[in-house]
Order: sequence, then C-alpha cells, then structure tokens
Amino acid sequence: MITIYKPGLLTTIQDIGRFGFQKYGVIASGAMDTLAHRIANLLVGNEETAPTIEMTLLGPTIQFNEPSLISICGGNLSPKIDNKPVHLWKPVFVQKGSMLTFGSAKNGCRAYLAIAGGFSVPTVMNSKSTYLRANIGGYHGRALQAGDQIIAASPTALSMKMLNRFKEMAGNHAFKEMDWSVSAELISFYHLNSPIRMMKGRQFSLFTQESQANIFHRAFSVSTESDRMGYRLQGPSLALKQPQEMLSEAVSFGTVQVPSDGNPIVLLADRQTTGGYPKIGQIASADLPLLAQAKPGDQIRFAEISLEEAQQLYLEREIKIQHLKKGIQLKF
Repeated sequence: MITIYKPGLLTTIQDIGRFGFQKYGVIASGAMDTLAHRIANLLVGNEETAPTIEMTLLGPTIQFNEPSLISICGGNLSPKIDNKPVHLWKPVFVQKGSMLTFGSAKNGCRAYLAIAGGFSVPTVMNSKSTYLRANIGGYHGRALQAGDQIIAASPTALSMKMLNRFKEMAGNHAFKEMDWSVSAELISFYHLNSPIRMMKGRQFSLFTQESQANIFHRAFSVSTESDRMGYRLQGPSLALKQPQEMLSEAVSFGTVQVPSDGNPIVLLADRQTTGGYPKIGQIASADLPLLAQAKPGDQIRFAEISLEEAQQLYLEREIKIQHLKKGIQLKF
C-alpha cells in the first residue's frame, strides 16, 4: 500500500487505454507516454498493461507502507527517496516507511511510477485508466488527492522473484537501485530536441501551398491551453485553399486537426472519438512518447515521413521492447 501525502499538479492512475467502446462515444484515455508506461511495468515484472501512476510537471509525495519494488520512467521530475536522488529507467527496491518526492522537471513533463503487481483499482469497461471528465476508472474516477491510500495488487511470479532478491541486496538501506537499467538506445530520443515525424493527413491537399510548407518547415509552440485531450499549437496560421464543409470522421492519438482559426491541435490520450476539422497530418506512433513529454511553452517541429517509414519505426521499437522483456526474464 502507498499513501499520497501531496498530490502534485495532476496525478492519475492510467493503463494502456479503454478500447472497444469508442463507437458508444467512450474515449480511449490511457497513459500519454505509453512507452514509459510499458517499460516501467516491465522493470518490476508486471504485464505491460498493468496500471501505473502518471505524474505531470509537479510530482506527488508518496509514502510506501510496505517493502516495494518500483520503477520510475519518462520525464525527469527529479525524484528522491528520503531526500536522496533516485535514477529513472531501472528497478528500485524501497523499504517500508520510505518517502518518494519530486522536484523540478529537468526534461520532459510526465513520469510514470510502476509498482510490483500494479495498483489495485476497479476495472471499468476493460480498463483501469482514469477519465477525469466522466469520473470513471482509476481511483474513484479522479486525480489522486492527499490522504489517498492505494493498495498494490498481487505480484506476478517474476515480480516476486525480483522483489525477494532485491530485498536481500538492500539490507538496511532506505532503498536500493539495481546496477542495470534500460538500454540508452531505446530511450535516447528523450534527451534530444528531435523533430516529431508526421505523415500527411487525409485533407493535406486541401491546404494552401504555404500552409503545406509551414507545417514541415516552421516551429510551433505548445499553448498553455493544452491538456490530455489535445495540444493547441501556436505558430504560422494554416489555411485551406477554400472553405470546406466536412463530415465528422474517426480520429486517433496523434491526429493533427486545424480548426477555422488556423492553429493546429494535436489530439492526445483523452481525445474525442470523432472530429470534423480538416486533418493536415498524423504523427508516427514511434514519436508519440516524445510528443507526450512536451510541456507548455516548448517548441516542436514536424518532419515528413511516409506510412511505410512510420510502420518500420514502430516495428523496430516493438522489437527492442521485446528484447528488454526477454532480457529481464532471463535475469531471474
């Protein structure tokens, strides 16, 4: 069990999403940075789908009420255990009574805390993800608050092996970090100011030549009006060749829509199920984690990529994740 002493700016329980219900108007939700979420789970022996705690910009203060195996992945929000810095992207054994705190965001804006077994919260429509606007999923359908106590679910067999071995290694220390971590090759882009790779959208040809050039050659900044539903971008105005009346159609994570004001909106985890604005682009799945770590005020650039190239990037990343999974299993 853990106890929330300070909730942070926005701290929720998320998994990989609530799929299969969009035809009824129920959004997918889930972790904004699914790569960090999945890796955090693998590092503690969980299934990739287990719920984690998603923290945004200003992290919470958490006390561990029992010995626990955890990992923290994603953006670097300066985590500390009992006032001592702790590294990201590796398993960490934490003693009972230890306190996890966070400081300023050094890079990125979202971090994910996984615990062996995952967090025990009700399943709503095949998911444990929190959807704040509908007050469903997660912990009572809301962001975590001071005083909340969350129980860890039963660990997997692999988690138990890891927990027992790391407990012996920790001795009387408040926490013990492992001497291995995730390969830098898998997460190197978190530390680079790389362009976000994007395919042309279904209505790309409807935009003026200037707008088509601007989307790939000019910088955009993330507006302060952005949230988990979508990033509103500020930059060169994007315009259609002529006004268009469009029917609403399906949208997905990373769809880039352009409303009448000319400022693009990138749809994210809490996106609506359909959209009626023209779509100028679709961000490659492999770059969605990088996008999810952008915070208000950050500048982003888009680079054109083909569907075939995007598919290849996705497959390469999935192969690396499977290698990580097998490597952890072989250690135990």
